[in-house]
Amino acid sequence: MVLRTHARAVLNGALATIALLSLAACGASGANDGQGTGHDTPAGTRWLTQLNDDSDGDDWPAFGRTYGEQHYSPLAEINADNVGKLGLVWAVDLPPGNPATGPIEVAGTVYLASGYSVVRAIDVATGKVKWTYDPKAPEASGIKLRQGWGSRGIAYWNHKVITATQDGRLIALDETTGKPAWSVETFGKDDPMFISGPPRVFDGKVIIGNAGSDESAVRGFVTAWDADTGKFLWKFHTVPGNPADGFENKAMEMAAKTWSGNWWTYGGGGSVWNAITYDKANDQILLGTGNGAPWNHKIRSKGVGDNLFVCSIVALDAKTGAYKWHYQINPGESWDFNAAMDMELADLTIDGKPRQVVMTAPKNGFYYVIDRKNGKLISAEPFVTVTWASKIDLATGRPVETPGVRYESGKTTMRPTPLGAHSWMPMAFSPKSGLAYIPAIDLQVHFDDTGITRENFRFSGNMGLSPGVGYSIDAGDTPVTGWLIAWDPTAQKARWKIPMDVHLNGGVMATGGNLVFQGRPDGGFSAYDAMSGKRLWNFDARAGVIAPPITYRVKGKQYVTVIAGIGTSAGLFGPMFAKYGIDYRTQARRVLTFALDGKLQLPPREPFKPVAFADQDYKPDPVAAGQGETLYAGRCAVCHGTAVVAGGSAPDLRTSPIAADPAAFSQVVKEGALVPAGMPRFGEFSQKQIDSLRQYIRDRAHALRTGEADTTVGSAHKTSG
Repeated sequence: MVLRTHARAVLNGALATIALLSLAACGASGANDGQGTGHDTPAGTRWLTQLNDDSDGDDWPAFGRTYGEQHYSPLAEINADNVGKLGLVWAVDLPPGNPATGPIEVAGTVYLASGYSVVRAIDVATGKVKWTYDPKAPEASGIKLRQGWGSRGIAYWNHKVITATQDGRLIALDETTGKPAWSVETFGKDDPMFISGPPRVFDGKVIIGNAGSDESAVRGFVTAWDADTGKFLWKFHTVPGNPADGFENKAMEMAAKTWSGNWWTYGGGGSVWNAITYDKANDQILLGTGNGAPWNHKIRSKGVGDNLFVCSIVALDAKTGAYKWHYQINPGESWDFNAAMDMELADLTIDGKPRQVVMTAPKNGFYYVIDRKNGKLISAEPFVTVTWASKIDLATGRPVETPGVRYESGKTTMRPTPLGAHSWMPMAFSPKSGLAYIPAIDLQVHFDDTGITRENFRFSGNMGLSPGVGYSIDAGDTPVTGWLIAWDPTAQKARWKIPMDVHLNGGVMATGGNLVFQGRPDGGFSAYDAMSGKRLWNFDARAGVIAPPITYRVKGKQYVTVIAGIGTSAGLFGPMFAKYGIDYRTQARRVLTFALDGKLQLPPREPFKPVAFADQDYKPDPVAAGQGETLYAGRCAVCHGTAVVAGGSAPDLRTSPIAADPAAFSQVVKEGALVPAGMPRFGEFSQKQIDSLRQYIRDRAHALRTGEADTTVGSAHKTSG
């Protein structure tokens, strides 16, 4: 269950007390006035060269700026000497919904997709919204609305802004009017998948993956489409299907030999939910694939085989989608480690020789440098505390696993966790400093599959979390749970590390001005010296900042843009964010744009302290509450937070009077009264399930009311399938 957004309508007396506290941004609608931005006219082609890794940085036309996804700009007007003069020049308020998304900029217009892929075009010169396009994704998503939060980014190609939606559509919008040029369905309406990652463009094509391997029998794949017309071009599956149906290509036939049992009935997993990089020098696409479905290797493949291409980097011919090579990061993956974190391309000198490399810092805690021409491992070293493996064997490319780490006896404790040593928030690589900058996580996980067998495992159905193993996450004995790390990929060691207050900090950008920019959940947006790590500038964004920033130049002036507000998976561990007073209903969500000598001031941050809803008829019922806790962990916590302590991605249900009114609660949860606002319908829930879920939420509200509320990190995820 995902009570994800705030009520827009009154539902009985219980809903009448709730009001939307954030207003949608508004502005003049219409086309570019053509009065010059320092770029070419809308008919020009400058945007195309801006996608090259060696471009001058005038624009930021892709999620990572260029094909190589370095999240680096060579611009240096804003630099380590003058960044102290950086100030806000305009801000645009956004309505409720996910603000943790990467914007782009082309020819003096910033584009972004917040909420459920609601795209806005904002004029850089004035900060005015030029147009808004709402694909109505919640209404179209059905069951797909139960996981995910909307898109983390968008793309640009040939004067079209390309967005992907929760329900699986890929839509190209005219850059001037915001009207659809074409729209396609990338998977079936009934497929238990959704899209949360940014589309990528290359050579006249757009490629998109999807997600769902945590919840259902999903077989991962990507599809490529003509970026100008939306015509289907090719499809590549990342794991093999039923051998009885034949294999689509030789790669799938090869991969099938690394699986065991009837894996295809479990889907297999391998979803490409985030990382896709175009290697122009070799005309190939690199896919970063996800975990297996279910996570537990003992269930999906009898504990046998490497399970290609789960948790792998897979290279495809960019023109045909044909397999070229792969490198598997975690053979036989069993911990929700995946290779879906951003992959960045560079040309490095290693042992005195130039090498074309792909670099990634995936969930498992090792930083990988791989030859992108053939997929051969060059080096891999841990960038945080790692206990699941002692090293990566350079001769075989395989990890040397710690004995017992596969919870053979049922239980194990290890670092890092399913959250990763690095989440989706992108790192950056600066060719100028030669360093990568990683928003790292340092937590531990306890796995327990006691009593869960291949014979009794079932996917929970209806897109409920079904990993096939129970787990809980906490800080252990580590006082620091998050870092900003400057990593030398050639020497494979840290050059500097900055401790952070919490684990999930913002995406990173590096610049030619010897700067590294990053936001934090506490509301700070900072610039650091790229070589020393010294903080040179900090801005109070009045809201948490986890989205990746961008920088660009308009009429010779450099700007920096970032979106403030908490969303996506950052809201899962609300107890860790409780000290920041982050509330879904009251937190600011803003597009913030800075330049030298900016003077704009933001209004004060609204203080928030959770206050439990009135519940005069409350009576404890431990049995019902226990059943509700299990249901909540698999359906609700992903948005509403661990132990019903929300972190900003959805309302804190302990404060929502909906749960005090059984009729209102049923209308929202079972009848889908708030689907347009992003709250899914759970029509299959029995009355007993509705009652137990409500009882658990009431219990947590009672604990808050009496001062017994849990404020620790690690409540168990009882999601064994």
